Amino acid sequence: MLTELVTELTNEVPEARFKEGKLDRFGNGGDLNVNPVSEEEVAAIVKYANENGKKVIVEGCGTKRGYGGLVESADIILSMADCKGVVEHATGDLTITVKAGTTFKELQSYLAAHGQKIALDPAWPGEATIGGIIAANESGPKRLGYGSARDNVIGLRVVYPDGTIIRSGGKVVKNVAGYDMNKLFIGSMGTLGVLTEVTLKLRPISKCESLVLVSFPADGQAEIRQFVIDVLDSTLEPTSLELLSPALSEQLTGVKLYIAAMSFEDVESSVRYQEETVQRMKPEGSQLTIYERDKAMNFWAHFSNLGSAVNEGTELNAILKIGVVNLDVLHVIKECEHLEESHRVEILAHGGLGHGLCGVHVKGAHEDVLSVIRELRAEATSRGGYVIVKSLPFIERQKIKIWGDDPSYLFLLQGIKAKVDPNSVLNYKRFVGGI
Repeated sequence: MLTELVTELTNEVPEARFKEGKLDRFGNGGDLNVNPVSEEEVAAIVKYANENGKKVIVEGCGTKRGYGGLVESADIILSMADCKGVVEHATGDLTITVKAGTTFKELQSYLAAHGQKIALDPAWPGEATIGGIIAANESGPKRLGYGSARDNVIGLRVVYPDGTIIRSGGKVVKNVAGYDMNKLFIGSMGTLGVLTEVTLKLRPISKCESLVLVSFPADGQAEIRQFVIDVLDSTLEPTSLELLSPALSEQLTGVKLYIAAMSFEDVESSVRYQEETVQRMKPEGSQLTIYERDKAMNFWAHFSNLGSAVNEGTELNAILKIGVVNLDVLHVIKECEHLEESHRVEILAHGGLGHGLCGVHVKGAHEDVLSVIRELRAEATSRGGYVIVKSLPFIERQKIKIWGDDPSYLFLLQGIKAKVDPNSVLNYKRFVGGI
């Protein structure tokens, strides 16, 4: 079977799993689109590419085509979209092993029937695959309570560029044997290997969940800061503490104010106690609104599908990830407001007041969007932070540093890449420093 597969690939036979590739505004396309259905097929394809000087772009459902990448087209798009399904689910051990092409929504729906969930909240859960989420180390507002993808993975199966299949980590939560190789691949943007299977920790679905929205007036920066300090110093255990810009608040709630969105998930008595505590802590002049489980889930579903990676017409969409010290989130969101006033753009911004990661969606005239990215990078850098461009069309990616300036440890990343993928077969120039 492998011989036939490689023969088909070599001859570019136009069968169902071998289609002519397509290019779009995001680049990261390919001349030939290949849809393997097994790990063995994946290994055969990358081995063929490695031995024949071909470049391969690995993707799931394509939600991250605008994320990194200085190459418009490669020889092969290796789509993992058909490598999906649950491999093993240990309900009592709270672990699951799943194929990389499974979408996040499909997996959460399966787990919900067992009263369990994956403790992540990535963007576009309906289309984002587990492999892509892990490769990009995705997370959302609930990173405060859940952690990132890196904190939830306990094992991986990976195909190296030479076709070798390796396993890192294990299938149990408490696994301390050997080096923690998982972290080498998580967040590497598919430049070191093709993820085929992922083993994740699970959590039981909480008995009670609510979303507490504390809204502040436009001039309430000082009150927000003190409120956040009080919350972080208290015994409260929110799974999110996300500050929404007035523009984003209006889109999600209809109220154009700064809003601190706090999620609580626990038994009902604990959730109610924490709601009451927030009610007592909120500063004078602020307003408190509580969403129960169904409404809270709808809120986060809308949030997860915020904005669009699609660029149509004359306007440009960009999605940024900004990392700063926790309370500097206030300055980032305030700067977004100033830039919206001074440029021909619309900006929706939010930031985690417990972890310092911000998401910024910018839409507007091309040069104005690029100018906003540069100014936000200057603001973040002045505060010891960084800006990564998570979505931008290919042409515009040539005009701006997607990952920012090269880090001091770039030589280490280059050394690892040279060792694992000496022919630069996988996701060429997709990662930091053009790796």
